[in-house]
Amino acid sequence: MLLILADYLSEHFSAIAVFKYLTLRGILGVLTALAISLFIGPKLIRYLKDKQIGQSVRNDGPQSHLSKAGTPTMGGALILLSIAVSTLLWADLSNRYVWIVLIVTLIFGAVGWVDDWRKVVEKNSRGLPARWKYLWQSVGGLGAALVLYFTAQSPAETQLIVPVFKDVAIDMGIFFIVFTYFVIVGTSNAVNLTDGLDGLAIMPTVMVAGALAVFAYLSGHIRFADYLHIPYIAGSGELIVFCGAIVGAGLGFLWFNTYPAQVFMGDVGALALGAALGTVAVVVRQELVLVIMGGVFVMETVSVILQVASYKLTGRRIFRMAPIHHHFELKGWPEPRVIVRFWIITVILVLVGLATLKVR
Repeated sequence: MLLILADYLSEHFSAIAVFKYLTLRGILGVLTALAISLFIGPKLIRYLKDKQIGQSVRNDGPQSHLSKAGTPTMGGALILLSIAVSTLLWADLSNRYVWIVLIVTLIFGAVGWVDDWRKVVEKNSRGLPARWKYLWQSVGGLGAALVLYFTAQSPAETQLIVPVFKDVAIDMGIFFIVFTYFVIVGTSNAVNLTDGLDGLAIMPTVMVAGALAVFAYLSGHIRFADYLHIPYIAGSGELIVFCGAIVGAGLGFLWFNTYPAQVFMGDVGALALGAALGTVAVVVRQELVLVIMGGVFVMETVSVILQVASYKLTGRRIFRMAPIHHHFELKGWPEPRVIVRFWIITVILVLVGLATLKVR
């Protein structure tokens, strides 16, 4: 939106042209989303408290969590508002990728909002029934996959890029649609499973989004893409603004979500952020690198799968409780220790992911 204004004003004031630079708009996207989060955050928390929109806590979980009962939830709405406003202000709104990732994020956010609302406000412990939740997640994920496939302008946009190997690009054809669907929906649910401790999900999301911003910028720059032997995706560089907005909104939310949390994001935030990361990774053709950088999300998801499979097949549990962060809590790790150590793991994995840019 402001880019249009900058284009017009730069004809009369040359200094205004600096706002047309992608890197500056990415930075402004971070700062704008951060400012919105910090400004609106206290007001939202007070509103949620007044309306008694608080978190319910499982009795069979770690006993330390019982004190969290009643903590305001659905704070993910703050994240989505910050991301949407910042993106609309600083991104090029003629760019199709901007609209795809933003719409997918909001669709998944809406699914999470309905689920949270039914659980917290309507006191329906089931929330949104699983079949309906996955149906609407499928609508968002499949819709994005179809749009990306049928609007692809080059073969690279639908190829599977294998990191480290510079000449390995697998043409997926129509299978790209199925693959993209699973990446988006899978990442959405993986982040949601990770969101169980104060700040545990949001900081890895911020770090992965920051790294994806780097990939987006490089993939959208033909010279950098050629030099690094990564696919050139025309227009993908604009996603640096969207990723920057996630970083800013996430840091702003962490201000209130850090231990002990004043507010939880709920499904409205977790489902949306996971879908956002998955969609951006698909656009810049770095789905496999996302698996590396989002290793904490993968670990949480795999722990749940293994726990359920083991119990159903053998009647025995592998972990004391799943997702795995609860396992470490029940082993005696204080919550902040679990959180920070998972953050450290994410820092390492994100650096490994970024290293794949040169190790080819």
